[in-house]
Parts: sequence; structure tokens; C-alpha cells
Amino acid sequence: MFGTFLGTRIYYEQSGAGEHHVLLLHGWGCTAKHFEPIAQALSEQYHVTAIDFPAHGRSERPAEPWGVPEFAAMTAELIEQLGLAPVDIIAHSFGARVAIYLAAQYPQLVNRLVLTGAAGLKMPQTPEQKKKSQRYQNKKALWETLKKVPFLRAPAIKMQDALRKKYGSPDYNALDEEMRKTFVKVISQDLSEFLPKIHASTLLVFGENDTETPLWMGQKMEKEIRDAGLVVFEKDDHFAYLRQWPRFTAIVKTFLT
Repeated sequence: MFGTFLGTRIYYEQSGAGEHHVLLLHGWGCTAKHFEPIAQALSEQYHVTAIDFPAHGRSERPAEPWGVPEFAAMTAELIEQLGLAPVDIIAHSFGARVAIYLAAQYPQLVNRLVLTGAAGLKMPQTPEQKKKSQRYQNKKALWETLKKVPFLRAPAIKMQDALRKKYGSPDYNALDEEMRKTFVKVISQDLSEFLPKIHASTLLVFGENDTETPLWMGQKMEKEIRDAGLVVFEKDDHFAYLRQWPRFTAIVKTFLT
């Protein structure tokens, strides 16, 4: 099914029945399909809605670069228009960024939260990482300047592309120029200040060996969110929720019940 929320055409799927609503929010570069086994299991008891975020799956991309506030505003509009509030939200990675902001800024729409491999906190940079970042910014500025010189434009663009591939993350490099602006806006925002503002009961599920959203993030979220508990999936990674979906679903059902 499709609907237009915040001016963007969004694809969503619904299954199950009943008055108890659950909303599934996927991670960056994923789609609603990544929650499929969990959606099927939960639909036995709950009315489940799963969406493709803008610029993912079958949904349109935003008309301009969005940050977390815009993704959250779109999700809030969807919750209201579909009559899901107050909804339980299960969110992974980037989806958890949106859920954190949503729960803090639109508390009337959110009942309970399940955040797995949740992103949104800034990793402290080591001195070497700071130097690397500065080198990248200096070189980027140089090639931006040289692009303005007509006979140097082509080689400058080529060198800039090589620089991006060397320093950029796989997620960043996989995007076109316009979507990179959205990606940068999303990952640049530290959501730490929103954690104490969350009133919803929150279940945190993290993989012990997650390198994308390390366990310290889950531990900090547990400490900062007033009503939160942390479950660690031993020897698993960023997609622990999907790799161990029967276990994850059983824990979620207990939490929601």
C-alpha cells in the first residue's frame, strides 16, 4: 500500500488484526522486508505496520535532503493518518534514530519502544581519527577550489571521487551525490540529549560483537532512558535481531505483553 506523508509517497505493509498496533522501522539501506519473519510472527497477536523509509525500497526519495527530524515528522504523520497511536515501535539501527527522536518529541504517539542495534550516539574520536578527519577536510576543500578552474575541473572531480572512496564509509559511497547530503545530515546528529526525554518503556537489544553500533551505545541508552532494560545477544553482530529472530520475537512478545 502507498500513502503520502510529509509530501513523500511512502510504501507500507500491514498484517494481523486487533487494536494493539506495532510499527516496524528498518535500518539504513534496508527495507520492510528485513523485518518480514518478525512481522509474520507478531501478526498472530498484533496489528503490524512495516514501512519503507523515503529513498528505500518502494518509497520515494524526499524532494530535498532530510535529517532525523524530517524522518521523524514523516513517521509521526503516518502514525496519525493510519490511526496507530499510541503505537509500540520496533526499530533497528537508523530506524532507532527516528524512534528515539519520535519518542522524545512526539510522546503522545508512542507506547513502548524496542530498539535493536540502535544508532544515534557519537563515538568519541581518537587523536588519530581527528587527524584523519582533518586531512580529509583539507583535501576536500582543495579539490572544491580547483573544480572552479575550468581546465582543472575534470581532474579535480576525479581526485575528489577517489578521496571520497578512500575516506567514506561503504554506506556513504553507495549513495548518489544528493542522497549523500541526507546521509551526512542523519549521521551528524548526536541524539544523546533526547534520551532523558523518553518516557516510553524501552527494551534495548544489542549484539555483543556489533561493530557498527557497539555495545557501549546500548549501555549508555539503558542508563540515560528512565525506564529501559538491555538484552545482549552473545557473540552476535549488528543484525542479531534478524539472525536470531525467533529468540528476538519471543523476548519482544514478552515485553509487549
